[in-house]
Amino acid sequence: MKLLAKTHYGLEQVLAEELKAMGAAGVTPLNRAVAFEGTKLMLYTVNYRSRLALSVLMPVASFGISGKNDLYDGAVAVDWDRYLDPGRTFAVTAVVNSPHFAHSGYPALVVKDAIADFFRRLQVARPSVNTRDPDLLVNVHISNERVTISLDSTVVPLYRRGYRQGSGEAPLSEVLAAGMLALTGWRADTALCDGMCGSGTIVTEAALMARNIAPGRFRKSFGFMRWKDYDPALFRSVRFDAEKGERKPVVRIHGSDISAEACAIALRNIKAAGLEDTVEIAERDFFASPPPAETGTLIINPPYGHRLGAPDMTEFYGHIGTTLKHRYAGYSAWILSGDTVALKQIALRPFRKYMLLNGDIECRFQGYELYGGSRKMKGSASL
Repeated sequence: MKLLAKTHYGLEQVLAEELKAMGAAGVTPLNRAVAFEGTKLMLYTVNYRSRLALSVLMPVASFGISGKNDLYDGAVAVDWDRYLDPGRTFAVTAVVNSPHFAHSGYPALVVKDAIADFFRRLQVARPSVNTRDPDLLVNVHISNERVTISLDSTVVPLYRRGYRQGSGEAPLSEVLAAGMLALTGWRADTALCDGMCGSGTIVTEAALMARNIAPGRFRKSFGFMRWKDYDPALFRSVRFDAEKGERKPVVRIHGSDISAEACAIALRNIKAAGLEDTVEIAERDFFASPPPAETGTLIINPPYGHRLGAPDMTEFYGHIGTTLKHRYAGYSAWILSGDTVALKQIALRPFRKYMLLNGDIECRFQGYELYGGSRKMKGSASL
């Protein structure tokens, strides 16, 4: 069957690679999504094991429209009793970019009425709408004159892993953090540190990767568990296979922050995920502390004007650049920032650049190779 995994902008390619590694067929990167093909087993597996998907949709209808009435006709033609029993609940969400509709509310209402009318014609009890906790969540996507109606197999987005006990002022999405790690090419047998770790999202996601712990392990439910064709035994096999693949840590992952409150929150999150033996959290000033290992990967998500409103971003980022040059020789350093002007104050030439979205903020994610001595010495030190 055809499936669609949604993700953050900029993570499409690494999500595609992740899906291929899981055995998905027909993998095609799109805008903020990746189309692929797979069985029910694949749908369960991606929901449970993907670090980079936000949700997994199963399209049930795709058709063209030339006006508003065509949307109703296409929606009512779907065989809804394959997916929804009378007396159960559903909700409809819509994403719309079409000259035929001024906003998404009206198309969602049209599809809701079409589903209700489908069951009314069968002369059975029709399902009721429950927008807070539906048994079935229907997604309507309209782009110009093309409509795709899908079932959301995830419902609660996959960035909500289930281990977070608290967050700081500007928490990073778990999916975005995992995507940043994937983009760096970090290997789980080499040191990784975050010197401005906040609530610890990056180091927690890194530890899950290092231990090969599926991010779905902490979740209690997925949308597909309330579908008519849900197979509990099949899902148990997905969980069992994932747990068999977990491994012991090879290296320590290091997080630090100048804020004692942030460190306390990070520790709570790490303990909730059972990762105390993999991640070390310390209250430290990034600018005054030595790196925790001789070589490795550093990832930081420093404050920027849109986010935490630090008073002098240019001076702050200049200080970051100086610290990288003087303290982090032998490292690959990566910085996520939404302040492109301040980012130039790093005064280092990035070897790689990506554009990402952190919420609605357009950010640059840039990598810097910090060579110690000659270029030939890079990577020669052992951990």
